Amino acid sequence: MKPKLLIIAAAAASLVTATFTATSAQAWTLPSWLHKSESSSAATPVSTLVATAAKPVEALPAGSAPNYRAIVQSQGPAVVGVTVSGLHNADNSDGPSFDQDPFYRFFHGVPGFQGPQGAQPFRGQGSGFIVSADGTVLTNAHVVRDAKQVTVKLSDRREFTAKVLGSDPATDIAVLKIDAKGLPTVSLGDPKAIQVGDYVLAIGAPFGFEQTATQGIVSAKGRSLPGDSYVPFIQTDAAVNPGNSGGPLFDAAGRVVGINAQIYSRTGGFQGVAFAIPIDVAMRVGDQIVAHGHVDHARLGVTLQDLSAPLAESFGLKSPDGALVSSVVADSAAAKAGLKPGDVITAIDTQGVHTAGDVSSRVGMAKPGDRLTLTVQRDKTAREIAVALGSASTNKATTVAQGEGASLGLNVRPLTSDELRQSGLDHGLLIEGVSGPSQLAGVAPGDVLMALNGKPVQGIEQVREALNKHPKHVALLVARGGQQIFIPVQLG
Repeated sequence: MKPKLLIIAAAAASLVTATFTATSAQAWTLPSWLHKSESSSAATPVSTLVATAAKPVEALPAGSAPNYRAIVQSQGPAVVGVTVSGLHNADNSDGPSFDQDPFYRFFHGVPGFQGPQGAQPFRGQGSGFIVSADGTVLTNAHVVRDAKQVTVKLSDRREFTAKVLGSDPATDIAVLKIDAKGLPTVSLGDPKAIQVGDYVLAIGAPFGFEQTATQGIVSAKGRSLPGDSYVPFIQTDAAVNPGNSGGPLFDAAGRVVGINAQIYSRTGGFQGVAFAIPIDVAMRVGDQIVAHGHVDHARLGVTLQDLSAPLAESFGLKSPDGALVSSVVADSAAAKAGLKPGDVITAIDTQGVHTAGDVSSRVGMAKPGDRLTLTVQRDKTAREIAVALGSASTNKATTVAQGEGASLGLNVRPLTSDELRQSGLDHGLLIEGVSGPSQLAGVAPGDVLMALNGKPVQGIEQVREALNKHPKHVALLVARGGQQIFIPVQLG
């Protein structure tokens, strides 16, 4: 899989939206799909779940090392290997990397050489873990992406063909189902209870070596990674390598607190930094997948950036805590609520905001229509703004410049959050149709309009305003095939 800003998914496979943060004080509840049994009919708060769950090890005195042997023996049987096969498009940026082929690497870039074309067969392997005795398995969405066949292998070497109930690329969570009963399950923990420096244990199938255990500590919490605005990742130094994707991260008491998902690497192998999706985030996503087959994330409609000390001082803040609004998408929830560029979001529903990632994760995991109260610093004065969140999936194509100003001949729509994540872009409009001057200039469907006349394009209205000035020509900056190119378009 190709590196993306040095953050790569740990699977061995050949506009801000954003919910609650890792620092939220609210307890999450066990999803309904995990307690549909005769012995349980109501959701159980995580505090009760942790207190009553079978404990593989006793409570540890402060500073004591966990009993890793006991954790592996009691929880290991619920960790599974996930093998996939199918077809990837050769130009798929999130598919298997043909850059690993020495022939392709040697000739890549030579004029006339195009490399592999069309769909290419692939096989891959990741990890997962059983969360219900009737065969519900959690793993990463990128593990099963484009897979035509998914096989789950248990620790006792039994193999089952799995059905993908659904996946959410935005949070990288997928739910699988196998036809089996009486399976071992993992114990679930509370990721908010762990702290930096706490012991953790990862179990998975790195490089296909099943039931491999590696240990480390929590290195950081609430990490926001490029292209992953929804998830407040748990950072750890437990060795995670290709094939560990989708496997569980256990705390010192043997409870799952995260799903191993990504590594920071310049080589493709582990270099001391790995990231896990908090289990409460995964369960909330899994609940929607089981109920509806998909996940509908909320959307605020702003571009955010972190504050520096000089910026904080200029906005009248005592510390660089908060998320600076750099742009607002037209007709978005933020625009309707009255948010403006230059606003600094310092709290959401009274919970403090420290970084832009706090807003992204909070909003992206909320539901469309949810109402939030934002505490905003504007003109060095704090104020509260109520926002009714929109949906990240309601992006419709709009024809611009037809009968208003010049005729550009583009049919565009905002990129969805999933498309932004997969493309590695932070803004732009997807071009779905081309005609007239743009078609003659060489613009093609599938291009992403990034800027017009040197100004970044944040929304459709911005393009309309530029064209209403009746320019004779415009310069479009478009993203195509991982590169950005300027295309001049003659209008007059």
